[in-house]
Amino acid sequence: MATVRDVLAGKGRETVTLPRTATVLEAARVMDARGIGCIVVAEGRTLEGIFTERDVLRRVVAAGRDPATTPLGDVMTTRLMTCTSAASLDECANVMSERGFRHLPVLDEQGLCGVVSSRDVLASRVAEQQTTIEHLNSYVFDLR
Repeated sequence: MATVRDVLAGKGRETVTLPRTATVLEAARVMDARGIGCIVVAEGRTLEGIFTERDVLRRVVAAGRDPATTPLGDVMTTRLMTCTSAASLDECANVMSERGFRHLPVLDEQGLCGVVSSRDVLASRVAEQQTTIEHLNSYVFDLR
């Protein structure tokens, strides 16, 4: 069973963070440039919140806020679920599905150490299924 540790080993532990004083426009530009769907709002390795593409839509655009002047601290999600690197991807998938979000910050003894996304979970499951298919094909063809 794959764990968050496995995902972080493959994609890296780098987490893009900004302070709560950064603007939505700054965050959107970073997300666009990095091809990511969220920014972790943190002070050092201390997690304060998360700001996602969905937050841009719901809390900024739909609310008529100016992204150039709105600080992340005003529109970030602060009630967060987190996991450890030892958590299984199945556990993460269940939490994300039940709670309706796509990003799960990963905390270890020192604090923030990564983010696992629903895309990461899906990619891991596809890789596992591909391996199973290859093993089954090998088994079937070896029987001939």
